[in-house]
Amino acid sequence: MPFSETSTPYLSLAITPLQNTSGAHYAIHVTQAPYPAGLVLHDCLWGDRLSQLWQLWQEMFSTRHLPPYPETAAAPPDELLIEGQTGSVSGRLMQVLGVSLWQWLFDGPILASLSHSQGIAVGQGKPLRLQIDIRDPNLIALPWETMQDAPGRQAISLSQQILFSRTTSDVNALPALRPEYSLRILLVLGQAADPLQGVGLDNDSSQVLKLEQEAALLTQLLKTSGHSGLGRNQGTPCQVDTLIQPSPMELVEALERRVYNVFFYAGHGSPGANGGRIFLRPDMTLNGTELAQVLTRCQIKLAVFNACWGAQPEHYADAETAASMPGVKLSKPMPRSSLAEVLIHHGVPAVLGMRDPIADQEALSFIQVFAQSLAQRMPVDQAVAVARQHLLTLYKFNQQTWTLPVLYMHPEFDGELLKPFDSGGNETGFGLPETPTHVACLRSLKDGRVWRVRGGLMRIGRSTENDLVLKEDESGVSRDHAVILRREGPEIHHETAYFLKDFSRFGTWVMGASGWQKVHHAEVALMEGTQMKFGSTQNEAMEFVIFDPTDLPLST
Repeated sequence: MPFSETSTPYLSLAITPLQNTSGAHYAIHVTQAPYPAGLVLHDCLWGDRLSQLWQLWQEMFSTRHLPPYPETAAAPPDELLIEGQTGSVSGRLMQVLGVSLWQWLFDGPILASLSHSQGIAVGQGKPLRLQIDIRDPNLIALPWETMQDAPGRQAISLSQQILFSRTTSDVNALPALRPEYSLRILLVLGQAADPLQGVGLDNDSSQVLKLEQEAALLTQLLKTSGHSGLGRNQGTPCQVDTLIQPSPMELVEALERRVYNVFFYAGHGSPGANGGRIFLRPDMTLNGTELAQVLTRCQIKLAVFNACWGAQPEHYADAETAASMPGVKLSKPMPRSSLAEVLIHHGVPAVLGMRDPIADQEALSFIQVFAQSLAQRMPVDQAVAVARQHLLTLYKFNQQTWTLPVLYMHPEFDGELLKPFDSGGNETGFGLPETPTHVACLRSLKDGRVWRVRGGLMRIGRSTENDLVLKEDESGVSRDHAVILRREGPEIHHETAYFLKDFSRFGTWVMGASGWQKVHHAEVALMEGTQMKFGSTQNEAMEFVIFDPTDLPLST
């Protein structure tokens, strides 16, 4: 795994069903540990008691009843829940199932590996990052987040000493990720009415108004979280752009037009073989594989889904079982079919979804604290733990609300959404910190005015939201015309590199060896002295220039 010696220690477990064995046998395999001897293997049996508890959990908490696992599960006897326990039935069930899952997973050499790994993490003064890869789709829906080592102890997903997430080994390699210093969120509100219920399918004005009000509330909540004076009392810049019931093309164009690190979707969807579907507007959907392609291409680091299906696999009819049990309607989960798994597979670093439906107020409570934690530059899995603890405080342990968020992280992702405050540089803008040795600018060749490329990003276009606002009367200029980006990485052989990326309708003209050359929906490297015109060769010419900070014109 591509982690440095200074990174957070990892303990990764894989739960794999064993074939051709009597009963439900599994191999629990430590695939990554902070010490070589920690890579151990343990064979265990999934017993009837766990199936009984899982069945009872569904009856008490779940809005949709899944097939029992194994299918021969019987109703649990009362003593499973009342033996030596006090409190409500739901609280006792929550605790008993959590302890039972822990004892099943962390047994024998697996527990020894966990204990030793925790000791190493404590010795380094760091948390232990624990990930589980559930390779049997029958077990995905279980609330693994409730695991606790003993009654009355803290659940593993609430801990900040053990940072818990799910993962999958079936992944594409994670590309080099750009460093980020500010939250840049694309908030997408899809179809408000449930299309599967056959009601509210019309895109009427009342529905749109409701979505606009919800978008305004979420935008204010997210922006306030970013600028709440956290960390050094300066806050973290937070940009939130909103799309309400976009078409798939509008969504893709928005993601490609600007640079974001968080994709947030609120709306309806449904499970399916390719990660299910998100319902953007009536009769317009996007499946998980299609969404994954654009999210990875645009380097989204975190995808958040305020919906009830994001962490659930698709189910299909089990013909073999149906033939052996006439009249019994059963189904089986499809491997690697949940939206979260599909996005991780294609290279999205982190995905947060819901295991079951969550109430609006509960979701808002979680999102607020989650965003605040990200603004403090916590790793994604730590921010989830903090927000989950907040849910437990508000809605109590005996309610399943705190167990609903499910976090998947790519096995190569270190959890870093934003660079920490102590990483150096000016952390007031996008991308890289300002380099003290030079300042990049665009200069008008007409009147000498200068616009500075701040924080590694300049947005250019007619819209007043851009950093460089072009004149309305200039021909061919688009609302969001182009951006100038600064990049740094192993593929770049000098200190910094700048690029012009065009999104416009009519293109950007760049002066080359043979005169003005058109750049349209493409990217071109910028060298000092590069001249450009936006929209038409008849428009005002700009020049890309590099200044020493001491020589920067006063007009900037």
